[in-house]
Amino acid sequence: MPTRTPPSTQRSTPSEKYGAAVHTLAARQSPLKRMGKFWHQLGPGLTTGAADDDPSGIATYTQAGSQFGFQLLWLSAFTFPLMAMVQEMCARIGIVTGRGLAANIRANYPRFILYICTALLFIANVFNIGADLGIMARAMQLLVPQLNFGFLLVGFTLLSLALQVFVSYTRYARFLKWLALVLLAYIFTAFVVPNVQWGDVLRHVIIPSVQFSKTQILLICAILGTTISPYLFFWQTSQEVEEEITEGKRTVAARQRDASPNLVRRTRVDTWVGMFFSNLVMFFVILTGGAVLHAAGLTNITSAADAAAALEPLAGQGAFILFTIGIVGIGLLAVPVLAGSAAYAIAESFRWKEGLYRKLKSAYAFYGVIAVAMVVGFVLNFVGLNPISALIAAAVINGIVAPIILYFIVSLSSRKTLMGEYVNSHWVRWFGWFTTITMAVVAVASIGALFMRT
Repeated sequence: MPTRTPPSTQRSTPSEKYGAAVHTLAARQSPLKRMGKFWHQLGPGLTTGAADDDPSGIATYTQAGSQFGFQLLWLSAFTFPLMAMVQEMCARIGIVTGRGLAANIRANYPRFILYICTALLFIANVFNIGADLGIMARAMQLLVPQLNFGFLLVGFTLLSLALQVFVSYTRYARFLKWLALVLLAYIFTAFVVPNVQWGDVLRHVIIPSVQFSKTQILLICAILGTTISPYLFFWQTSQEVEEEITEGKRTVAARQRDASPNLVRRTRVDTWVGMFFSNLVMFFVILTGGAVLHAAGLTNITSAADAAAALEPLAGQGAFILFTIGIVGIGLLAVPVLAGSAAYAIAESFRWKEGLYRKLKSAYAFYGVIAVAMVVGFVLNFVGLNPISALIAAAVINGIVAPIILYFIVSLSSRKTLMGEYVNSHWVRWFGWFTTITMAVVAVASIGALFMRT
C-alpha cells in the first residue's frame, strides 16, 4: 500500500505557489497601493450612493437641519441599512440575470404595472432634474454673480446631456466616480463651522425624535423618498449590466455565466460603501444646517443655494465655498443619473435598444428619453414652478412608486429559479419586506399630511 507523503514534505503545485506569491506581494503593498486597489474596485455602488445626495436631496437635508436642528439626525443611521440592502439586491439581480430591473419585471409580471410605475418614475425624475438644474445655476451665481441665470441653466443642461450622449461609457463612468468625491465638501463644511455640540449630536443620532406636525411628517417623507428612491433601483441594476458589457460580455447568456461568488462579494462591498458614503453626507448636511442655520433662527431655507448663501455670514467664506462647490459638482453627477435611470426603465419596458455604451445612432429612443427628460426639466424653471413644491411633488411620487418597485425587487431576488445560489437569505428577504412596508407607510403618511391643516 503506497505511503502518503507528510504534509511538510509535499510539493506545492504551480497554482499554490502563485497564490502564495500573490499573498506575499499583497502583504508587502503599501497602504497607499491597497487604497488604490480598493478605489479601483468601487464602481456603480459608489456612483449610485453619491447620486442619491443630489442638490434637491441636499436641500431636503438642509431644511431638516434648519427647521428642526439635530432632531432628525437619527434618520441618517436608520436609512443606511435599508437603502444598502435594497441596492445590493438590485445589483445582484443585474449581475445574476444579465438584465436591467425593468426587463426583469417585464419578463415576470403584468406589463401594465410596469408601464404605470415607469411613467410615474419619469415624472418624478423630471421634477428632480428641473429642481437640480435650477439649484446648480443659482449656486454658480453665488460664486460668480456676473453670470446670467438662464445662461448657466442652458450650460448645465447641455453639459449634462453631452456627457451622456457623446462620451464613451468607460470614460463617463470614471468621470462620475471621481465626481463623487465632491461630496467630501459637505463633510469638510461641518468641521469648518463653529460651536458644534458633539454630545448633543450623538444623542440625537441614537435617540429618535419625532413631532407629529404636518411640516415634519412631510419632511421625513421627503427624506425617505429622496434616500430610498426608485431611480436608484433602476440605475444601479443597469450599471452592473453595463460594467459587464464593457468587459466584452455582450449577450445575456454570457453575463449570466460570468456571475460568481467573488463578483457578488465585490459588488456587495461597493454597494455598502457607496450607501454609507451617501448617508454620511446626509448626516453632515443636517448637522451643518442645525449647527448654523437653526442656531441662528434661519428656518425658512427654500433651497440648497439659499443655504449656501446663508452660511457665508454665519460660518465664514470657507464653509460657503465648500457648500456651493458641492452643489454644483454633485449636480453634474446626479442629473445624468436621473435622466439615465428614466431612459433605462422606459427602454427596457418597451424592449428598445438601451445602454450608455451604445452610440447615438444605434439607440435613438434611449437617448431620446434622456433628451426629453433634460429639456422638460429645463423648461420647468421658466413656468413659475416653486422648487420646493416640485421637490415635495417628486418626493410624494417617489413615496408612492418606491414600495411597488420594492415589492418586485424583493420578490425577484428571492426567487430560487431566477437567482439560483445567489437568492436572498431568509434574513435579507425579511429585511427587504420590512423596508417595503416602511416605505408604504411613508407613502400613506405623505399623502395624509398633505391634507393636514397644521
